[in-house]
Amino acid sequence: MSSFNTISVDKLARLIGTPKCPVLIDVCTDEDFAANPRSVPGAIRRSHSTVPDWAHEFAGRSVVAICEKGLKLSHGVAAWLRHEGIIADVLEGGIQAWSQAGLPMVPKAVLPPRDPQGRTIWVTRSRPKIDRIACPWLIRRFIDANAVFLFVPTSEVQAVAERFGATPFDIEGEGIFWSHRGELCTFDVMVQEFGLTTEPLLRLATIVRGADTARLDLAPQASGLLAASLGLSRMFADDLAQLEAGLLLYDAFYRWCRDATDETHNWPSKKAGA
Repeated sequence: MSSFNTISVDKLARLIGTPKCPVLIDVCTDEDFAANPRSVPGAIRRSHSTVPDWAHEFAGRSVVAICEKGLKLSHGVAAWLRHEGIIADVLEGGIQAWSQAGLPMVPKAVLPPRDPQGRTIWVTRSRPKIDRIACPWLIRRFIDANAVFLFVPTSEVQAVAERFGATPFDIEGEGIFWSHRGELCTFDVMVQEFGLTTEPLLRLATIVRGADTARLDLAPQASGLLAASLGLSRMFADDLAQLEAGLLLYDAFYRWCRDATDETHNWPSKKAGA
């Protein structure tokens, strides 16, 4: 059981990937991070020594501070944040406890650079259907909650990426890292490269692949995802509005993959006259 002002590894793991996840701030020293350059999914890095300078960024939000062992650095940062009126807890046991639990960690090597506001910037083709909504959902929920997505004409994706410091995804082209590979769709690739190969996300990846590559036999749910995705694309002329609506769709599919695959629904439960 977690102590006062701490959150257990298990509880935080249940929150990550959901809209209710608090802001995760990795305050490990540079030395500790260099020895293990991976982060808890969705965490952003900040220096504990400059917390008075950046604390205001998280006003009105709930925060979990994370350091190597869950001791002085994260407790000090969390205490300072609370001084600023911010709800702040500490990950119990820190990075070490998270790793020992066998939970996923995102390698720094595959993360795109961040802009001056600390956001990752991504660019892809306009008029998204499946992969181009699924991938932003994965990024927003497990990599960077503040990620920016630019939807542009196909012919302009690579040029926009170069001029605006954005990372292209789900597009064909030489040197494009985040795209289809063989039978895998871009969502599959992101799940693997980001080290997010948990059972629920692998299950969701199969559904996305089936819907995105016209292999509806891969999972019974693929047909439903395809239908819902095409319906959303007809409902919204604005790609960003469609993305916001699609986030809820993928939230629901993820929670089914994680929590509800064994649940059935049948009404009426008994046949009339039985």
